[in-house]
Parts: sequence; structure tokens; C-alpha cells
Amino acid sequence: MPDLSMFDMTGKVAVLTGSSIGMGRALAEGLALAGAKVVISSRKEDVCEQTAAEINAMTGEESAIAIACNIGYKEQLQNLVDETHARLGPIDILVCNAGVNPFYGPSSEIPDSAFDKTLASNVKSNHWLCHMVLPDMVAKKDGTIIVTSSNGAFSASTVLGAYAISKAADLALVRNLAAEYGPHNIRVNALCPGLFKTKFAAALWQDADGNEIPADGQTMRRFGDPEELRGVGVFLASKAASYMTGQALTIDGGQVMCR
Repeated sequence: MPDLSMFDMTGKVAVLTGSSIGMGRALAEGLALAGAKVVISSRKEDVCEQTAAEINAMTGEESAIAIACNIGYKEQLQNLVDETHARLGPIDILVCNAGVNPFYGPSSEIPDSAFDKTLASNVKSNHWLCHMVLPDMVAKKDGTIIVTSSNGAFSASTVLGAYAISKAADLALVRNLAAEYGPHNIRVNALCPGLFKTKFAAALWQDADGNEIPADGQTMRRFGDPEELRGVGVFLASKAASYMTGQALTIDGGQVMCR
């Protein structure tokens, strides 16, 4: 039998924002299946509770708890950390997955409010939450942070400009945290997904009637399934990636490299 202990997450506590649906849920499922205790977090408490219950049914044990949090409010992020401490203990793994995209169109038309919200939610909230959790990791000289960026961070967009700017900024955040906290044995990496079949990206893979559009523009001629991120999250959080930090791992079916 192969030795898979490098992927074992038993005893680890993982907090994931934006994890009640879509890609965040898939990342939480992967960590829970690998043995971690996971905190499901998004704005809607009832959806978080349902997701946690379904993950617990999947693993056959109490692997997940739910803590609602709107990442736009610093006090709610602090409550997320404090309640995790109270219920599960110090945090070993942080996945900053939640994000927003309130505007679709040319950059000349984006309202200031939408631009500010994009940068605040997609960058500043990650900065806040990372520094709330990092003391746990520094104390143990161990920990890993995963920030969800996007393959859009590597190219221009005529309709998602502010979103792409925010995701490129997340790469800079990751590099700087990796440099600052590497001496403490803390790893910080970015996950850069392409187009996955999620509610968040529905306008890009469905037509007006909700039918899936042809994936002719995709290198693999299909869109990603969120479940395909389960193993990727486990890899980044586990000992299997113990010498990997400050990196941007692109999971997009080949789009960035093949376009």
C-alpha cells in the first residue's frame, strides 16, 4: 500500500471563508476527507449549517462546524477567529476564498463604490484575516495559508478589470506574507482557478436560460467541476507541499499556459 501520510490532515483546524458553496465548499470537503476539522463560513448562517451537516454526513464524524461571517466587516472576521478558538482551538490552516465581483463591463463605467468594494473584499479582508490568524501559526512555528486568486490575475480583461486587479494584488499579498513569515515555518500560497461551474461564475458558463454554453474557448473543451479542487487544497495545506511557499498554483485546464 502507498504511504499517504504526507496528505493526512488529522488534528488540523482549518478555517475557510466563502466555503458554504462552490469552490470553497469543495476545498473544505477535501480537507475534511483528509481528516481536518473545518470551519464553514459565509454570510448566510443557514447555508453554512447545511453544508457543515452534509460534510459531517460525508465523513461520518463531526468534521465541520458553521460560523457565519461577512468578510467586509473586520469585527465579523475577528469573531470568526475567536469563535473558532473557543470551539476548536488554534488555527493551523487558513483558506481565504471569499470574494466579490459586483461589476461586469468596461473599467470606464465602474462606479467608485463597486471598485472600492472589490478591492476591500478581495484584498483588504484577506490582509485583515491573515494577520488575525498568523499569531496562532507563529506560536507553533507551523501553519499554512491559501489565498484564492484567479487565472485572471495573469491577463487583462475588458469586462472584469477591477476583479483582475484585485486578484493580481492577492498574488502580491501572498508573496509578501510568504517572505515575512517563512522564517516561522509558515507557508503562504495562492490558488488561481480558471472557469469552474459555480454560482459565482454562472454568467460565464450559462446562457440566459440557465443552459450550459459550449466550452469551445476552454483548452480542455470543458469547464471545471468544483470537486476537482478537493485534492489541490489538501496538497497545498499538507506536508506534501512543505517546501512550497509564495507560489501561484494555476488550476484552469491549461488556459493561461495554452492561450
